[in-house]
Amino acid sequence: MKTSVMLGESKAGHFAYIGDSILGKVNLGAGTKLANLKIMESKIVVNIAGKKYETGLRKFGAICADGVETGCNSVTTPGSLLGRNVLLYPNATGRGYYPPNTIIKLKQNQETEDRK
Repeated sequence: MKTSVMLGESKAGHFAYIGDSILGKVNLGAGTKLANLKIMESKIVVNIAGKKYETGLRKFGAICADGVETGCNSVTTPGSLLGRNVLLYPNATGRGYYPPNTIIKLKQNQETEDRK
């Protein structure tokens, strides 16, 4: 945890990284990463419903409202805003703004074959 605020009853599993973030009453799964620094050297801009908000910040993790839950090994990109009761599935990445009661999932096709 670095330069962040976790409000009462929040839970963060082992191997989590919480950087420059504000968390309401949330439950972060093991391995959750709230990334706070862009790969490109520029200020973080938050996009909400097509409108861009310049934060003026180089480091800004996530704001997670009450009821947010993240699955194991999930990630948020810098400047992500997760509204109340958002569910971020395991191994998924949250980018930008998600309104309340949204589910974010990664859909993959898994194939199996006989081992020879």
